[in-house]
Amino acid sequence: MWIYWTAAIFSLAFLIVVHEGGHYFVARWCGMRIERFSIGFGPGIFKRRSKKTGTIFQIAPIPFGGFVEIRGMNIAEDVDPDDRAAYPNRPAWQRFVTIFAGPATNYLSAMVLAFFLYWCHGVNSSWKWFEVAAVQPGYDAHGKLEVGDRILEVDHVPLLAEGEYHEGAKVYTQDSLTGRVSAKKGAPVTITVLRDGKKVDVSITPTRIAGPAQQMSILADAQMRACCNLALKHGEPRYLLGIGPIPVSDVIDVGIGTALVGAAEYPILQTKMIAGGIYHIFTGEEKADPGGPKRIFDEFAKAWQLGFLTGIQLLMALSVYLGLFNLFPLPALDGGRLVFLGYEMVTRRRANPKIEAMVHMGGIMVLGVVMILVTLRDFHVFS
Repeated sequence: MWIYWTAAIFSLAFLIVVHEGGHYFVARWCGMRIERFSIGFGPGIFKRRSKKTGTIFQIAPIPFGGFVEIRGMNIAEDVDPDDRAAYPNRPAWQRFVTIFAGPATNYLSAMVLAFFLYWCHGVNSSWKWFEVAAVQPGYDAHGKLEVGDRILEVDHVPLLAEGEYHEGAKVYTQDSLTGRVSAKKGAPVTITVLRDGKKVDVSITPTRIAGPAQQMSILADAQMRACCNLALKHGEPRYLLGIGPIPVSDVIDVGIGTALVGAAEYPILQTKMIAGGIYHIFTGEEKADPGGPKRIFDEFAKAWQLGFLTGIQLLMALSVYLGLFNLFPLPALDGGRLVFLGYEMVTRRRANPKIEAMVHMGGIMVLGVVMILVTLRDFHVFS
């Protein structure tokens, strides 16, 4: 288990270092002096000062993220107007790209990870097969079908969960496994599965489920409920095999060009998905489920335990999440600072430093309280 915990720690560190590294390298490129590069908040536990740049690199105990301290960027810091290495004395466009670089490198890291994943492992196909994820005791399928069986045909007619598949002259189109089984009205069906690389025909007699109450009792098991996803209708009997089928994609080898295109599209598609989820939360269609550092750590540990592929996929997704979150135009986030810088670049005049400082300070306090509450929720202090 410690291996997965270690992988989770390095994954969290990767997200932070990539984000703050974007700020750091662009700030140096713009001629700014970086005083401190910190992973975590609070007093440094491990510190090292660079002899070349004078920057202190440290690891701090509070794992809420990290920061790059640029000279003159501290709200309460007095700045020498003649110090060209101070953040406030650099041109607005340089300050803008320095702040924007953090979220941008998160997106860039997601693209790089996606490219190597697609190039080395392949991409998911546009079609999906049904795979047996659970078999319910008490049904005829129990002992005949096994978890991991890939369902190829029903009564020797090809079946897909989603999409199209071209094999010679055949075109396998989308169809419903539940619909085909129900259409037999309880008569035995022949299920052709792929098991250990061989095709196996299995004859199964579906079980008749009379009404919604009985249907719901059958789906009491969480895995079966998640897998079956039945559309329950009052008064209509259903015929079930007693399995939990899940759609699974094939993996296709691709060339470097396709891998590059897929990597470029990945953060765009992921951003659309995240934005859609946020929209549904605001409209009440979905319930918010916030998580803090512990939640992210736990998810990483679970993902790495499932395999290297799952761990990399989660790292890609959270890289986009972190980049997008920091672009929100909220005080204390990169997006909040970009709003003030955008105003300065458009109007050619700087916003009132005292007002900007108050806004960011208020945002930091609110964000800190939110992070504490979310972390307490992660530890189940309250629910």
